[in-house]
Amino acid sequence: MAQRRALIVGAGGMGRSWGRNLKEHPDVEIAGWVDIRPDAAAQAAEELQLSGLHTGPDLNKALAETRPDFVVDVTVPEAHHDVTLTALAAGVPVLGEKPMASSMQEAREMVAASEKAGKLYMVSQSRRYDGRLHAYRKLIEQHVGPLGILKSDFYLGAHFGGFRDEMAHVLILDMAIHTFDAARYLSGADAVAVYCEEFNPAWSWYRGDACATALFEMTGGLRYLYSGSWCAEGRMTSWESEWRAVGPRGTATWDGHDQIVADEVVETGGFHSKTERRTSVVDPSVPGGIAGSLRDFLNALQTGRTPMGECHDNIKSLAMVFGAIESATTGRRVPISVTGSF
Repeated sequence: MAQRRALIVGAGGMGRSWGRNLKEHPDVEIAGWVDIRPDAAAQAAEELQLSGLHTGPDLNKALAETRPDFVVDVTVPEAHHDVTLTALAAGVPVLGEKPMASSMQEAREMVAASEKAGKLYMVSQSRRYDGRLHAYRKLIEQHVGPLGILKSDFYLGAHFGGFRDEMAHVLILDMAIHTFDAARYLSGADAVAVYCEEFNPAWSWYRGDACATALFEMTGGLRYLYSGSWCAEGRMTSWESEWRAVGPRGTATWDGHDQIVADEVVETGGFHSKTERRTSVVDPSVPGGIAGSLRDFLNALQTGRTPMGECHDNIKSLAMVFGAIESATTGRRVPISVTGSF
């Protein structure tokens, strides 16, 4: 594969992580770095010992001068819409950080822009690139069957400090999209409606509600139950949640770490059916996190294959987030739909 020139937009902490990720890939050359803060991009480039690249605050100027093969958008969510539309209008594919946008209207406009430009727009839903998640999905497909019940538990005492402590809908808006997206990946189903409640325990250090329970109605009749908290001290789950998946042939669980098992029905007729334990092997060669996102994106540019996180798919995970927030705010069951023309 010939080297592809990347333009990074955003020089914060995550932007620097992406800078390292791009620098370490043999098929990528970092051509430029943009940040609206004066000198931020130049400072980030210097920290990573990158020389000879364009830096500055003006995205249009950087696109014109560097002529990149793709843009990596690592700005704040409120800026994703403008950055993505600017890059796509210039005919440049975009790999953007999650969440896709700060509203469904913006997300729809971004998908429409990708269609109009005929260029790839992919969201780096980085927690999909986890060999354990892939192994769990394989176990479900082979030994459990089409799911009727899916449940995830996410309980962490996360003392971030800073902006998250003041956010509204902090758990759902900032974190739950990873879990919602994993539910879609594991089940192969999409959400059609949700009922959600948010709340904040008396001991919570967050201003906004840090706990939520949501019941999603999914295609195929599946019910997906999400339960989570960001102010749960002790006995914390994995960042990947704890999972239970139930289908016609049995049940599979994943503790979010390395315990991935299923009990498959092998004999019926008694009070309890007889089951046998099944396991799945994790492929250690699967690149994780943003390295996996980058590999998938570059492969898509090279082959034309549709990557995970492609905007037409990822907007369905984003819709679960905004549907849950609307339900929690209104106290009503909320239909979820992203069908139709963008």
